[in-house]
Amino acid sequence: MAIGQGKSGDPITSINITPLVDVSLVLVIIFMVAAPLLTQPILPVQLPKAVTDEGKERENITITITKDGQWALNADPTTPATLPSVLPALLAKNKDKYVIIRADADSPYSYTLEALKIAKAAGAKDYAVATVEKKRVSP
Repeated sequence: MAIGQGKSGDPITSINITPLVDVSLVLVIIFMVAAPLLTQPILPVQLPKAVTDEGKERENITITITKDGQWALNADPTTPATLPSVLPALLAKNKDKYVIIRADADSPYSYTLEALKIAKAAGAKDYAVATVEKKRVSP
């Protein structure tokens, strides 16, 4: 049989890895394209603009508030009434105890203030209100 043998009649003992490399590279490209889509927040908000310093890399907990009054804790929808019972458990697991509040620029300020009060009462050591960087004006 000529199908399973090389030129000199010996069986083919090497593996062609070109298809394996091709499939691996396609998977890497798919994951590179899909990864940013997975990090999008569950609720879309338009953050206010402000001039700020760069934030430090920390483990954080995010409270998101839309202009329609929808709330989310990290990626899970929640309400202001259930937040005080859920947030302390998340803060207990978090070493930095850092809470970021992502409130829409058009949401009532009272929602942001309520989120700050809940975070402080739950035991957050540090908290911040997320903003979009505004371009600095050079003098």
